[in-house]
This record gives sequence, structure tokens and C-alpha cells, in this order.
Amino acid sequence: MAGAPATALISRVPADARLAIARVTDPDDRAIVVAPAGAAASVSLPSPGVAGRWEIRLLRDIDGRPAVLLRQPLVTTTPEATLAAPARIARGNALPVRGIGPNGERDRVVLVRPDAPPEGDGPYFYPAENVESTLDAPDEPGAYELRYVMVAPVSGRIVLARRAVAVD
Repeated sequence: MAGAPATALISRVPADARLAIARVTDPDDRAIVVAPAGAAASVSLPSPGVAGRWEIRLLRDIDGRPAVLLRQPLVTTTPEATLAAPARIARGNALPVRGIGPNGERDRVVLVRPDAPPEGDGPYFYPAENVESTLDAPDEPGAYELRYVMVAPVSGRIVLARRAVAVD
């Protein structure tokens, strides 16, 4: 799924190698995301937040220029998310929430006013750490919106799911 972590399993990694995700048409010296390969058996990279065809590349500098040692196709599907929470909650009470989606490292489930921008601030948690959490309901009554917000390369910040929550 677009925006989900892409994990590559690698062995016998050359010194100073790195993994990258790039568009298939990008030249060897361009990439969307780059991470050192190191001595780890696996490396996780944030995938682009847009459905499409990409490429995972194992890179190493040769004569001062990036050279692709290996290529692996990566196809991402349209990102989706679901939210579960009570429709009503009393002011200041605990709101049990479940948010499932791409679970990218920077994705978050947040409670905001319905007119808040995608970067709106409120009680939140990171679903990559745990898909279930408890948020503190606001002290001010009214209409709120629980959101799953994906933050990924290429797409940036996108609200993938919304759920109305009334605070009494």
C-alpha cells in the first residue's frame, strides 16, 4: 500500500551502500527516499504515498557517482485507512480509538474540529507504534472529527479516513 513502510531484505552488502526508492524513469543519481544499508539484514524505507510503479535500488558510489548495483520493482496500491471509535463522548473522558492504515512512521490518528486543515492539531497517536490507543476528549463540547492522516514522500500529508465524534 502506498505510504506503508517498504522493507528490503539484503545480504552481503558492500561497504557504504544505501537503499533508495525512485521512480522507474529516474536516473541513477535521483531518488525519493534514501537510507544507509549498513550491516543490517533488512532496511525499511517509507514508500511514496501515491499508488504507482517505483523501484528499490541498492546504490554505491563508484568514482564519486551513484551506481545502481541491484534493482527491485515496487508497486504501491491506493492508500486506505479505517477508524473505529464511539460516536459520542463526554467532555474530558477517555476516547478509545483504533486506526488502521499504511502505518507509516509519521502517520497519525488525531481528533480535531471538522474544519481543521490536514495539519490540524489535537490529541493524537501514531498507529505505527500501536493501532489502538486512548485519546483525551476535549473539554469544549461540540462536533469533532477523528482522522487518519498519512504523511509520506511524494504525497505529503493526506487525510485518508474521517469519523465524526460528538463531545457532550
